[in-house]
Amino acid sequence: MNRTKKFFYNSVTAAFSQIAIMIAGFITPRVILRAYGSEINGLISSLAQFISYFNLVEAGLSGAAIFALYKPLADEDHKAINGVVSAAKKFYTQSGFIFVFLTLGLSFLYPLFTQSQSISKIEMFLLVLILGVNGSLEFFTLSKYRVLLSADQKTFVISLASISHLIVNTGIIYFMAQLRISIVILRLTALLSIFLRSAILMIYCRKNYPYLNYKEKCNTKALDKRWDALYQQILGSIQSGAPVIFTTVFLGLKVVSIYTIYNMVIGSINGILSIFISGLSAGFGDLIARKETRTLQKAVKEFEFAYYSILTVVYSVTMVCIMPFIKLYTSGVNDINYNVPLFGVLFVLNGLFYNIKTPQSMLIISAGMYKETRIRATVTGAIIILFGIILTPILGLPGIMLASILSNLYRTIDLLHFTPKYITKLNKTESAFSMLRVIICFLIIVFIFSFVNFPINNYMQWVMYAILAGVVSVTITGIMGYIFNRNEIKSLLKRFGL
Repeated sequence: MNRTKKFFYNSVTAAFSQIAIMIAGFITPRVILRAYGSEINGLISSLAQFISYFNLVEAGLSGAAIFALYKPLADEDHKAINGVVSAAKKFYTQSGFIFVFLTLGLSFLYPLFTQSQSISKIEMFLLVLILGVNGSLEFFTLSKYRVLLSADQKTFVISLASISHLIVNTGIIYFMAQLRISIVILRLTALLSIFLRSAILMIYCRKNYPYLNYKEKCNTKALDKRWDALYQQILGSIQSGAPVIFTTVFLGLKVVSIYTIYNMVIGSINGILSIFISGLSAGFGDLIARKETRTLQKAVKEFEFAYYSILTVVYSVTMVCIMPFIKLYTSGVNDINYNVPLFGVLFVLNGLFYNIKTPQSMLIISAGMYKETRIRATVTGAIIILFGIILTPILGLPGIMLASILSNLYRTIDLLHFTPKYITKLNKTESAFSMLRVIICFLIIVFIFSFVNFPINNYMQWVMYAILAGVVSVTITGIMGYIFNRNEIKSLLKRFGL
């Protein structure tokens, strides 16, 4: 199976997976809000963010293991593959036990420092344990299969397993919430769905990699990059998790619920974008490992054009449609005001700036250049912490987004210099102009819709409005692409046999 075919399979299944995630992502918070209120929704989101930091005990293992598998998979060196996956399994098991102990610590500390009128301290303690167990099971049952499939550009298997897990998980949450069953019992029952995903991955790997032997002598040296990857992972977690932490500390659990509803929308949008990069990091990593520089450069140019075109359309539509959607989605929930237009605008801008650097940041991962970008990533994390602490108490939710925007802007400019110089050897001016065209198209589309007065009183009217925004966005982006990127359009059509 060649790289293009793998990309196609990965993209199609990732599309279905993201559709499932979006549907579940819209259903679950709405159900929780209706059944248990904003405070419980904010509490679960806050806990999930705190627990997500414990994933750092993975110590950058996933990125290092995937990178270490590129060459042996390309060479079909089974002994080397087994050495890496055995080492990965060993470290994942160790990390899993550390994760459990950290969760136990949080379960005692979190109720002491968090006030809630909707749930008792004992229930809060149990909820932390349950959500923590869900995270620890990833280490014990799933991770060792995920790194192999990711490195082999077979993320379509992970997508299919995740869809099955998500359907069962969402079904359990929906039906139990309708019965107003305790949130603790609900989350405990929903844990069962993770075993389905693990079983699917285990069966596939045993059938398609019959040579796999997790008892092979561990090649721990192959995972030396894990500590550099860990540092990058810590900083990435700070950048993604800081808003929820600042909101919890400075603004309270109900305001956390506001943040998570907007984040749900942007998370779904980012999920759509991830469809188009599914498995590509491994594909570029394969080219880098084989030192096929010219092929890499051609592929990067094609990817940048395609990705930036999709990014323009998706985020233009999001900016136009986000506030009407928020009003519809939170109708009937009156314990706090979810209609915060300035926050919505800043949230979308932050998402645009976060994703505009994806082509460059993905190549950093593909090349395993964690150590080389350590200082740059440190500055990125420092910016969001410093400005978050300063602006959040003063401006509230908009202050958090401004801090994140500044962080992403710095990182985008930095990667624009680093990636062409050390990885692709391409002219950075081309990428800079591509980014500029994204912003220009985005502003033109938003400006046009500032004059559109479209009645939106139900979801059907909202869908029609979104379709109209999509048609306008595709037209303007297509015209811009035809003017400036005809060669890339021809190459992409040829690559897919069109």
